[in-house]
Amino acid sequence: MTKTPSDPRLSATVLIIRDGEKMPEVLMVKRHYEIDFAAGALVFPGGKANDEDSDAAWDAFTDGDFGPVQQDARIAAVREAFEESGLLLARHANRRGPGAPLVGPDISEMLAPHRGPVDRREESFLGLMRQHDLVLALDSLIHFGHWITPEMMPKRFDTHFYLAPAPKDQIAAHDGRETTDAVWLGAQEALNMELAGEATIIFPTRMNLVKLARAISVADAAERFGAEDVVKVLPYAGKDESGQPCLFIPEEAGYGQTAELLSRVNV
Repeated sequence: MTKTPSDPRLSATVLIIRDGEKMPEVLMVKRHYEIDFAAGALVFPGGKANDEDSDAAWDAFTDGDFGPVQQDARIAAVREAFEESGLLLARHANRRGPGAPLVGPDISEMLAPHRGPVDRREESFLGLMRQHDLVLALDSLIHFGHWITPEMMPKRFDTHFYLAPAPKDQIAAHDGRETTDAVWLGAQEALNMELAGEATIIFPTRMNLVKLARAISVADAAERFGAEDVVKVLPYAGKDESGQPCLFIPEEAGYGQTAELLSRVNV
């Protein structure tokens, strides 16, 4: 009898990027070794959506309207970025709207003590935004990827990847609980580290780094990827022409490859 696949949980992750000396740099955090998913791996800030992310009251505290699933996922992405890196993709409510500047380091540093309580659900992220007259800049996020965990996995996630320019002058710092480091890396630099055995990077993260590596600047990334359709990726297991076990993904997803050896998948 074939086991019925578990339902994937809505999740979100965000590639926060800034211009480097030669190429864009993306913020990556190192997962704690005791975390049950992607332990020790370099990942983008992100995690599961929670019930508050879908609270209708967020309508008054968000810029942009993207429909229920996209709205919830974008809120989760901004919240997780705040919890795991301290970066806050938000605006002052009296200066809101598309293209308006994001809050500066004064606000992110003032709210930094709330990162842990929000993460532990001891404080409300919505309540924090309301208290400080802030709105989440959901419109600053570009939909970048959509990956669903393969059906044979016991824990499954329906993960939306977003791209977002880094808030000016805000400083990223790991949370010390789920993450043990926060680093800015060029996409190709991170890929080279993985190939050299200097970092663990799971398959979806690696493929989205490959995609990001095509951009030559933050502006180029926004223009390039903002105009592209996002194709859902649900990897499935099989064997390649030589009989090697692989995970396969659709060519139309645009990652430049359609198969990955299971021995390279990590998670």
